[in-house]
Amino acid sequence: MKNEVKVLGRPVNENSVRQLRIKELELKRSNGELKLGRPVNESSERQLRIKELESKRVSGELKLGRPVNENSVRQLRIKELESKRELGLVKRGRPKMIKSDNNEIAA
Repeated sequence: MKNEVKVLGRPVNENSVRQLRIKELELKRSNGELKLGRPVNESSERQLRIKELESKRVSGELKLGRPVNENSVRQLRIKELESKRELGLVKRGRPKMIKSDNNEIAA
């Protein structure tokens, strides 16, 4: 007993334009020559700006994010808290509940 494999669907014409193109694309894909998407113009203004920003990032000249305003109310409050923390005036965590002798909560 031999198992015969049935080929489903229409027969494929190997010499058709579409099949030749599919084979060509598959060959390019396996060689790594297939480029997808729109090509990049390296001399465009945007690409030059991207290269400039990247070189500044690498050199440390350009930092990510928005610059901090040291004189803002929030930054002054953070500095004040930090100085108090260094002096040991700021207690960490939740305050303890003060209990009296007769189990009443002192206000």
